[in-house]
Amino acid sequence: MNRQQLLQKLDKAWLALADSFAGLSGAQMTEPGVSGEWSVKDILGHVTTWEQEALTHLPHIAAGQRPPRYADVYGGIDAFNALRAAENRALSLAEVLTRFEDVHGQLVAMIAAAPDELLTTETRYRRRIRLDTYSHYPVHAEAIREWREQRGY
Repeated sequence: MNRQQLLQKLDKAWLALADSFAGLSGAQMTEPGVSGEWSVKDILGHVTTWEQEALTHLPHIAAGQRPPRYADVYGGIDAFNALRAAENRALSLAEVLTRFEDVHGQLVAMIAAAPDELLTTETRYRRRIRLDTYSHYPVHAEAIREWREQRGY
């Protein structure tokens, strides 16, 4: 996969995620129960958290370093997700939506500027991109679509 194919794959999954919540009102976006207790707003904060993690750790990976293990720093990924979900819950919907767009734009720019050798084969760098983006978004887009269908939204 070359850079352009990777960016297209990322964009396709991103647009499908955006489409999953398009047209929802603010009240609908903050209604709990979309995925467990999470609202659409919570899901978007979660997606942004993982994109921010990619922004944080991709430069270290590119330099040949290994990011710290979530188990060592937070007690595991579930604990990390719970911590970040609580932080995101304190933000307004407008703040979450702004961060959602801004962080994504920063990540796309980072990927667009990355050296080819990090992108064209299954490197740790590209694996991190996949896990934090285009293989992550569909899980949440599907949850939102199913919730909307159940609620008649």
